[in-house]
Amino acid sequence: MTLKLLIVDDSTVIRNRIARLCQDMRLPCLEIVGLAGDGRQALALAEQFRPQLVTMDLTMPQMDGDECISRIVDRLPETRILVVSALSDKATALKAIKKGAQGFLRKPFSDEQLVESLLELIR
Repeated sequence: MTLKLLIVDDSTVIRNRIARLCQDMRLPCLEIVGLAGDGRQALALAEQFRPQLVTMDLTMPQMDGDECISRIVDRLPETRILVVSALSDKATALKAIKKGAQGFLRKPFSDEQLVESLLELIR
């Protein structure tokens, strides 16, 4: 079974790194349906492709990750969201979880941490 993934981060380097790590043999078949650099673009891609999984940065232009999480959860409640953010305090993580994210990964992250976090999200 192929799972659709949307990668959201204002850093091209991070978006490309996550995309590359999604090729890991331990992960099931992931189809990357979009790479978004801000929340507005992410919301449009989410509505168009209806991904099962999303990696979401919090600090972005146009629409921040918190607002984007709320809107995606409202429109696509079955979508599972992994927040990937440099904002690492517990209050930030709890706020994202309360808005509907299922996981939180702090930047900088190792390849192993990202793969494990995605596996947790899928389970």
